[in-house]
Amino acid sequence: MAMPKSNQMWEPISTAQPSELDVSRTQELQKLMENAGLYESREEALKRQEVLGRLDQIVKSWVKKVTEAKGYNEEMVEEVNAVIITFGSYRLGVNGPGADIDTLCVGPRHVTREEDFFGELHRMLSELPEVQELHPVPDANVPVMKFKFNGVSIDLLYANLGLWVIPDDLDLSVPCFLQDLDEKSVLSVNGSRVTDKILHMVPNVQTFQTTLRCIRYWAKQRGIYSNVTGFLGGINWAILVARICQLYPTALPSLLVSRFFKVYSQWRWPNPVLLCPIEGGSLVLQSWDPRRNFRDRNDLMPIITPAYPCINSSYNVSSSTLCIMQQEFQRGNNICEAMDASVTGWNSLFENFLFFEAYKNYLQIDITARKEIDLMNWQGWVESRLRLLTSKIERDTRGMLQCHPHPGECLDKSKKFHRCYFMGLQRKPGVCAQEGEPFDISFTVEEFKNTVGMYTCKKPGMWIGVCHIKRNNIPLFVFPCGVRPARPKRVARENGAAAEADEAGNGKKRKIDESITGHKLRKYDSMAGTRNSPLAVEAKVEDCSITARCPIVDCSQSCLGVEGPFRFSPPVGASSSVGCSSSSTAVEILVSDLVPSPSVCQQGSSKEHDRFRDDAQSTGEVQQNFGEGTRVENDGVQQGVATGKDCSNIFRNDGGVEELEPTAPSSNAVSAAYLAPKPLIKFNFTSLVRANC
Repeated sequence: MAMPKSNQMWEPISTAQPSELDVSRTQELQKLMENAGLYESREEALKRQEVLGRLDQIVKSWVKKVTEAKGYNEEMVEEVNAVIITFGSYRLGVNGPGADIDTLCVGPRHVTREEDFFGELHRMLSELPEVQELHPVPDANVPVMKFKFNGVSIDLLYANLGLWVIPDDLDLSVPCFLQDLDEKSVLSVNGSRVTDKILHMVPNVQTFQTTLRCIRYWAKQRGIYSNVTGFLGGINWAILVARICQLYPTALPSLLVSRFFKVYSQWRWPNPVLLCPIEGGSLVLQSWDPRRNFRDRNDLMPIITPAYPCINSSYNVSSSTLCIMQQEFQRGNNICEAMDASVTGWNSLFENFLFFEAYKNYLQIDITARKEIDLMNWQGWVESRLRLLTSKIERDTRGMLQCHPHPGECLDKSKKFHRCYFMGLQRKPGVCAQEGEPFDISFTVEEFKNTVGMYTCKKPGMWIGVCHIKRNNIPLFVFPCGVRPARPKRVARENGAAAEADEAGNGKKRKIDESITGHKLRKYDSMAGTRNSPLAVEAKVEDCSITARCPIVDCSQSCLGVEGPFRFSPPVGASSSVGCSSSSTAVEILVSDLVPSPSVCQQGSSKEHDRFRDDAQSTGEVQQNFGEGTRVENDGVQQGVATGKDCSNIFRNDGGVEELEPTAPSSNAVSAAYLAPKPLIKFNFTSLVRANC
């Protein structure tokens, strides 16, 4: 008898027993992770336990001191208690060397967060010699106190329950403890509740831990492990892996990793990822429900937490970051398929993504302050706003300009109290160039800077600047040892692909001759079109110079940042003067300089083509070179499927892409629009001078 349809989605896909090949590949995978240093030593594990024990003693002493100061009797002071509960990667058992420990302090009802936790406890910790880099963030969505205790990084949250005495064996999984809690306390408590729920819902905890450790390592290597910049964080990856473990309950980690990429490369977002049905509750706490909550309809990649109230843990994901992650899922699936064909190994999956070589245009965001504590506060605020810059650029360019935020900060040791962030820019895959289409993001940057400038605790010296820079002008401090890596010659990569570029007369003829070797992944990569495609080609791309001046000392890039009063630059072509010695200059960049990644945010496979288009002006004919597939249309919760129509592109051996002319529609007749010379898009980076305060 068939099971009810409502229960079918929770049934496993396969319960087949592991094969000898699965066992062998799992051993290879574990050895690779050990060699990569993903496991902490026994000494470090013991040190973490000692730190947690010491922290537990401190918070118990703290609540007794606060209780006594508030005039409670001696019996109450003796019985009052607080407990430390871990969650996150440490509780899941996947933390690596040097990772921080997510902790939650649960206190009684009369010990408050604002007055006591960020007041008295902060003072007590600041007086301890074991505590360094103490940084409270009370205004965060989830208030946290960050510090290092004997060299171990701690993120400490706080929630006071409606109890006078907190038992040492407190079980937060009971929903009644959420009664009368404010929103921030619910979010603080939910971290621990979600972690425990995940561990209870996976069929094999050890297999889950090994698989999750592998996926976390892969995500960090590929530059998509960062919740704050719009990618996914620890809890998001844990839920995604846990769902695969549910679908393949008897599989070993090697097969689970393969199925992870297979499933999510075909996932039809914004359909949510759920570990269990969304729970209702007697409390007045809203769970994720796009049918009732208008705000939930805008989520692009909903990954729902399993504990009540069930919420979307990936609300930071933007259209750009979603497309990038879909590309990486597809790349991972292609490599796993190649592994099944015995033409590659695990190392290719974990190849580091070369962010500073992947694009031709970048935004550089610099922040400064006058004191270390001011920089820490300013940095935390700016990092929480960076995703707004991505969304604003997407909005103002109608989704045609894709932003790729670098997942971490960069430190210039030559400058004191300074941090730097980068964002790669490219035309969105699948969007063809149109003549006269401007990308002017100067006003967008100004709006972003105004938003950042609304920081309520802003102090003199807190400054933010946004500069446009070319790939060749990336500062040296972002590279290992401060040395810019040599650009590889445009020759065949390890897969054996070779390419030639031939210019004749006024036409540009690009031709690819592929030589296939035993280690070639052409079958898989040509269908994927991933960012690091193995096809290599030599192509000459027209470039332009940037003459805009930057107000930052020792900086010659086009700058969009100011300090003090915010000023808007005049439109391109208009004359304007500003009370400063620097001037505003517009920068026009060819669309070919906005290096497009292959359109693999499309779902489904695309046909492999061996022909590339000759110059239409020289030959009078166009060869078609685009894939037929399905494309995700994220408009609220609507899912649209359409035939993919993309611009031609050819791949460089360094993982980037050089753009050819737009391809013609799929028809026998070639329209006059495609016989015309290649149109240009004006990309206007208008500099703004630094105002005198």
